[in-house]
Amino acid sequence: MKNLITIGIPSKGRLKEASVDYLSKNNLKLSSNGAERNYFADVKDFPYIRIIYLHAKEIIQRLSDGTLDIGISGLDLLNESPININKKVEIKKKLDFGAANLVVAIPDDWIDVQTVADLEEVSFDFRDKKNIRLRVATKYPNLTNNFLVSKGVTQYQLVPSLGATETYPFIGSSEIIVDITSTGKTLKDNNLRVLKDGLILQSRACLMVAKNSIDKKILKDLPVSFF
Repeated sequence: MKNLITIGIPSKGRLKEASVDYLSKNNLKLSSNGAERNYFADVKDFPYIRIIYLHAKEIIQRLSDGTLDIGISGLDLLNESPININKKVEIKKKLDFGAANLVVAIPDDWIDVQTVADLEEVSFDFRDKKNIRLRVATKYPNLTNNFLVSKGVTQYQLVPSLGATETYPFIGSSEIIVDITSTGKTLKDNNLRVLKDGLILQSRACLMVAKNSIDKKILKDLPVSFF
């Protein structure tokens, strides 16, 4: 709508809490009817703003199709998005929360594998000696492919992960993983370690704007500090 600003924020977890806090610090105080499953909120003193709670990945999609004007989501999710979606979204500000790294992690007992170059050798061993490709479990196929190919690793196959990616090497679903981690504790707890040069992306929460909405005059009525 011409005279309405729609802002998407994550619907759960620490990202939701941090996003609400960011809005509040910029004089955008949320109010809702208190219902447990309410997906919308208004903003005190800003009747032309509507907050929509969405999955962080969906926020990227809704920005690209113009359903949202503004959104808070992760840099990892934006970069993983197909180019036709990515090019319709602009990052206005990198925020001071949601920091996490997308990394290549391998089992601790692969003692001879320390770098991506070592991983390339292992992948050829799998192909030549076992006649199979090294399996990489991940929720980030685009970023994983781009990284591995850029490093010269080609003898692998991706295994889509639907959750708990850290378990995949130990239930026989993959040999290694590419996953997002904020502290590394979950990897360590599951006897995995990051390759020395296995950092793919340093991610964080970002304030994003739909490119089709950038010229909306009503955006200029938002608090200056917001952007």
